[in-house]
Amino acid sequence: MSTTAPVSLVTGANRGIGRETARQLAALGYTVLLCARRLKDAEQAAVSLATGVPGALLPHRLDVTETDGVRALARSVEAEFGRLDVLVNNAAINYDTAQYAASADLDEVCRTLETNLFGAWRTAQAFLPLLRCSAHPRLVNVSSESGSLEHMSGGTPAYGVSKAALNALTRKLADELRAERILVNAVCPGWIATDMGGPGGGPVERGAASVVWAATLPDSGPTGGFFRDGEPLAW
Repeated sequence: MSTTAPVSLVTGANRGIGRETARQLAALGYTVLLCARRLKDAEQAAVSLATGVPGALLPHRLDVTETDGVRALARSVEAEFGRLDVLVNNAAINYDTAQYAASADLDEVCRTLETNLFGAWRTAQAFLPLLRCSAHPRLVNVSSESGSLEHMSGGTPAYGVSKAALNALTRKLADELRAERILVNAVCPGWIATDMGGPGGGPVERGAASVVWAATLPDSGPTGGFFRDGEPLAW
């Protein structure tokens, strides 16, 4: 299925920020590859979001910790569309509020890094050839102010370190891909009322809007930045 609509892929899109990001992109007319670790979850999310949006929502199974699966999906997208215009690395796990760096379970830290850092990294590598085929390529890493070195404090060691590392990856990729016009940015949605964020946070629509802002930047937009609500955050 070729399409003139921009093609976007959102990981971890069956709930929370990822789900709402997929909805907002589809509302703008994007074709959205809505990805989740379980195909059933992706299918249910796609069906529930399809009403009233002009863009197509196409469910896919994607576990970002599985290299073969990530590469297989990239091959499928290449065969179907020949390009990818937007990659949103949203999949993340383990806001480990009960842990401290001095006593953290390092096996748990490794599992967190495998999804939050290496998952985004391998997905970016697999889809870069398709982003290079886009006229307006965008790569968005959904991060967190928990990863800001300037404001970092104790607690949530696995999550905070993983997001700091994701921010570093963002800077590396942005610099390396600048000459190829691929805009690469990190976005903190803020404290949002999701399964991970818990009650008391802001509306999910606002958090996702920050992500969509970075996904739809004009060609003159920034690259290598860290943003919330379109405003720069301290690294």
